[in-house]
Amino acid sequence: MQARSLVGVTVAIPGTLTTAFLALRLFEPEVKYHVVPFDEILGEVHKGKYEAGLLIHEGQLTYREMGLHKVIDLGEWWQEETGLPLPLGGNVIKRDLGEKTMERVSTDIRKSIQYALDHRDEALTYAMQFSRGLDPNRADRFIGMYVNELTLDYGAEGKKAVRRLFSEAYKKNIIPSAVKLEFV
Repeated sequence: MQARSLVGVTVAIPGTLTTAFLALRLFEPEVKYHVVPFDEILGEVHKGKYEAGLLIHEGQLTYREMGLHKVIDLGEWWQEETGLPLPLGGNVIKRDLGEKTMERVSTDIRKSIQYALDHRDEALTYAMQFSRGLDPNRADRFIGMYVNELTLDYGAEGKKAVRRLFSEAYKKNIIPSAVKLEFV
């Protein structure tokens, strides 16, 4: 299967409000899909229930073990299209909580991420209980995909990437209105 042939197939997706699905729709706005719990997508594709699956979490590292192949890496595609990293997920907070509370929550999240980065072995040991069969080396690789310096601080490039993601989604009528972003 080639990436542009996704138009004629049904893709198992982990949810309609995931960044992964937004990226897929940016790549192919007309894609047909069916929501499947993220940890069941590989099995459903392997059984032939769906022709393709949108993988998040450790499935990105384990799909080959089931004899499946990559059709497209949306992070690589986004990087080629925009020159920016693909923002995956994010933390949001209600503005009406007030600036002081938003800053306190943001500081606490930042401290937690920094602690994990500073104590990687301890964080890996903790995370292994949720690893769904990953060995420690692959779990460490997986964690590094999501807990890194950009997680700690988007920086100018990361903020630009988030703005671009929502701007492109609005331009392509994937989301109903422009998104007003504020970074705390």
